Amino acid sequence: MREPPRLQRHNALFLDFDGTLVDIAETPEAIEVPPALVGLLGDLHDWLGGALAVVSGRQIDVLDRFLSPLRLCAAGEHGVQRRDPDGNMREQAAPDLTQVLAAANEIASQHAGLLVERKHAAIALHYRAAPELESLCREQMQRAISGDPRLELLHGKSVFEVKPAGVNKGIAIDAFLHEAPFAGRIPVFAGDDTTDETGFAVVQPAGGIAIKVGSGPSLAQHRLDSPRAVFEWLARQRDMPDVANT
Repeated sequence: MREPPRLQRHNALFLDFDGTLVDIAETPEAIEVPPALVGLLGDLHDWLGGALAVVSGRQIDVLDRFLSPLRLCAAGEHGVQRRDPDGNMREQAAPDLTQVLAAANEIASQHAGLLVERKHAAIALHYRAAPELESLCREQMQRAISGDPRLELLHGKSVFEVKPAGVNKGIAIDAFLHEAPFAGRIPVFAGDDTTDETGFAVVQPAGGIAIKVGSGPSLAQHRLDSPRAVFEWLARQRDMPDVANT
């Protein structure tokens, strides 16, 4: 893989959050947003005529809190939630997750180091602090959705997440690309996890640029080493002063 080319004003920019814009932390709430990141994203949003969206497994209100005062276009929970440039929110109804939540809480109560995250339409079981429990977590969460075609199990970096079936980042990006100001632009998507591969699969066939952040196999044809490398790459893109060190 090679470093991605410079952005152009005719691009539509899509960015994952954890592991792409910010370093992954021990828990979801422990991440640190680089001081200059919010200003940089605001500048890029204006430079691209609003064609910038954050596409994340996080809920949109959580993204807003970390990126305040920005309220960017966004897809949350892998596309369950989507906010358009006019601020309109489209949100899929939450499925019944009672059984899944009970299963996640049960295993978390039995093993130190596991963390249950309740989202609007998903349940995430994090095992970053207990990597030896990966197989056990997978079995527990898979068992919880057995026989329910409305739900699917997603495996990300040290997390198993049960979410509505038929929802992913690629579908969310494709929806943006059919709306102003994204429509007619060449898409660029940067992400670090297996959950971002569906986005790469949409962007590259459309003639766009897919950027894998960090190590690991990927469909993406370009790579950046870390969130810091993403920040520095973004800061070099605009026809404006470099703000990487402000």
